[in-house]
Amino acid sequence: MENNQKPPIEENHNNEELKNSTQVNNMRVGPRLRGRMRTVEKAKDFKGTTKKLIKNYFVDYKWQLITVFIFAIGSTIFTIIGPKILGNATTEIFNGLISKLSGREGINFENIAVILLTLLSLYAISAAFSAIQSFTMTSVSQKLTYRLRNDIAKKINKLPMKYFDKKTNGEVLSIITNDIDTFSQNMNQSITQIITSICTIIGIFIMMLSISWVMTLVSLIILPISAIVVRTIVKKSQKYFRAQQDYLGHVNGQVEEIYSGHNIVKVFNGEEKAIKEFSKMNKELYHSAWKSQFMSGLMHPIMNFAGNVGYVGVAIVGGYLAVQGKITVGNIQSFIQYNKQFTQPINQIAQISSMLQSMIAASERILDFLEEKEEVQEIENSVSTKGLKGNVNFEHVKFGYNEDKIIINDFNQVISEGQKIAIVGPTGAGKTTMVKLLMRFYDVNSGKILVDGHNIKDFNRGELRRMFGMVLQDTWLFSGTIKENIKYGKPDATDEEVYAAAKAAHVHHFIQTLPKGYDMVIDEESSNISQGQKQLLTIARVILANPKILILDEATSSIDTRTELQIQDTMDNLMKGRTSFIIAHRLSTIRNADIILVMNQGDVIEQGTHDELLEKGGFYANLYNSQFKDEEIEE
Repeated sequence: MENNQKPPIEENHNNEELKNSTQVNNMRVGPRLRGRMRTVEKAKDFKGTTKKLIKNYFVDYKWQLITVFIFAIGSTIFTIIGPKILGNATTEIFNGLISKLSGREGINFENIAVILLTLLSLYAISAAFSAIQSFTMTSVSQKLTYRLRNDIAKKINKLPMKYFDKKTNGEVLSIITNDIDTFSQNMNQSITQIITSICTIIGIFIMMLSISWVMTLVSLIILPISAIVVRTIVKKSQKYFRAQQDYLGHVNGQVEEIYSGHNIVKVFNGEEKAIKEFSKMNKELYHSAWKSQFMSGLMHPIMNFAGNVGYVGVAIVGGYLAVQGKITVGNIQSFIQYNKQFTQPINQIAQISSMLQSMIAASERILDFLEEKEEVQEIENSVSTKGLKGNVNFEHVKFGYNEDKIIINDFNQVISEGQKIAIVGPTGAGKTTMVKLLMRFYDVNSGKILVDGHNIKDFNRGELRRMFGMVLQDTWLFSGTIKENIKYGKPDATDEEVYAAAKAAHVHHFIQTLPKGYDMVIDEESSNISQGQKQLLTIARVILANPKILILDEATSSIDTRTELQIQDTMDNLMKGRTSFIIAHRLSTIRNADIILVMNQGDVIEQGTHDELLEKGGFYANLYNSQFKDEEIEE
């Protein structure tokens, strides 16, 4: 389709798309390179988005989430009790050995067996609880993901065209793919992790206090010291991670740019320049990544050192208390295990907070997309299209993609059924815009468009658009068989009707030469189908749909002159009895049009037949003569 009269934001569409695709790739590749301390994306409104998620989605799964909560707590409690019971076994063995050395009875293996069986039972119950909560949480997260994907798929078909004018394809695809995946993965992990981590911290703290408040105090003193050191490292490393993320985006963007324009690079011998640019950016990425990963690598040894200092303190205090007879050997062992486990959930919560931030940020974009204003599809007391003939009347139509920039000023035109209307003019004149208004891709700012005396706003959008058949300059074929593509506008068509449409479009013979013929699947690898042949398939699709109003937007632009002449008669037969709008740059293809509308800057400046407009010697004549001279030069 001609890209005239796009909103201002689309003037830099290619640059924006490249930028966005770089961001998409950055999100996919980045986490592998950025390390554990990568910069975390934050939501603009964390609380508000969380409330929306709970209200609109989580509340429907409240019983499953309660089940997850209960079983996660149960699993954690049974796991926490384990070291204390294991300590009792150690105490039993120690006391038995001391007793044996004193000449009394030795180790009571029956008591140890009971303790170990109890411990195994607790761990078995904990594992069962963990499996139940994991199964339930996975079920909830996948159901939510499935539901969100369905909601987005439905939403896409209800959004007005102006929404997609303001968004690049990469931005919309990123919501459907990256944001949904981020939400699904992070939700499944973060909710159960945060429950178990909090329960573990509280439970271990209580168990440590129950053993010895003095040893607990010694353990806790290490935590603020560790936190200060970690905070200092994180603060210094953040700038390196941001730099790494930026350079990664530049590298990805350069690779994508060179790959997509590989032919141009080779034609102009730009390989050496491309390699130099990549090497420069790659070197910058190397330095920033090295620094960020080095800073990240310091975390583990520092935390280990702090933990070991804590163990030393606990061992000294525990030994002293054991000599005083205030604590058993088994309790010391249990406490050391608790002390070792105490920092793990704290680190997990830090990681979970990053996951939650990413999840809510992704959810925010998803919900913003789902809350976009929808196009009204159906109205009450709508007018039926049955029996309509295709008379079209434009009355004082005024339109602008942006209200402050009107591009169609005062368009008036009466078109009778069956007429062939050609719309010509320079790029940006408003030709394609008029067709978009006719099909209600956009609504006029003022004025009205009538079909057989009925305002197009009085029709349901879907029913109105079924009146139209459109062949665009850019072919659109989806992944599927050739037969399915031709039947797209009429799914209930018979095979004989499909064959007839293909023959009318002069593409039947070509289809028969393909592997599997009409059952051949079209996909990205269908390199044996040329652009012109794809265009013929789209024409066959319109012929099969048999619409009342035809729109041909540079319909034969991808077809060579010989093929165009072959199907011209077929196209003429197809347009007979139907109101047809033909948008054309090649003026030689519209000589037999009933009316030619010459548009410039949003207004019709001339109209008439081909011969009448040539006799006037105006804008159309100059345009036609310039093309005719160009064709002579080419010949």
